[in-house]
Amino acid sequence: MAAFQLQRTVPLPLDEAWRRLTTWSRHGEAVPLTRMTVTTSPPTGEGTRVVARTGLGPLSFDDPMDVTVWRPPADGSPGFCRLEKRGRVVTGWAEIEVRPGPGGRARVLWREDVRVRFLPSFCDAVLAGAGRRVFGRAVNRLLRQA
Repeated sequence: MAAFQLQRTVPLPLDEAWRRLTTWSRHGEAVPLTRMTVTTSPPTGEGTRVVARTGLGPLSFDDPMDVTVWRPPADGSPGFCRLEKRGRVVTGWAEIEVRPGPGGRARVLWREDVRVRFLPSFCDAVLAGAGRRVFGRAVNRLLRQA
């Protein structure tokens, strides 16, 4: 599996950093060629299903994810979310953690471990590097835009 991790420290309160990263519809604006759909009723919590549709036309695929852990930040304590990827093409998991950082800032950790079916494991390093670049830009955009 291809694992990667991102870390960011941003001048935002914990709850605002959390909101910006876990408003799933915003991910479609931040990740190229992707549209996000939440297929369960609000609010987000354990059991929420999010589907990322990625690609162009017939070269598109769905990346369904289930929220398996949902702990928003509260009273200065960290927030943590885990998504399990359950698609036919992409499997694995993603974790988003928002914790207090220096000077009242929020420290964000984004971890993913993904597998693309039909892609041999010797491609994992390239896949991890691509994931780090694509999601690094997406996380930056999500955190910058209110």
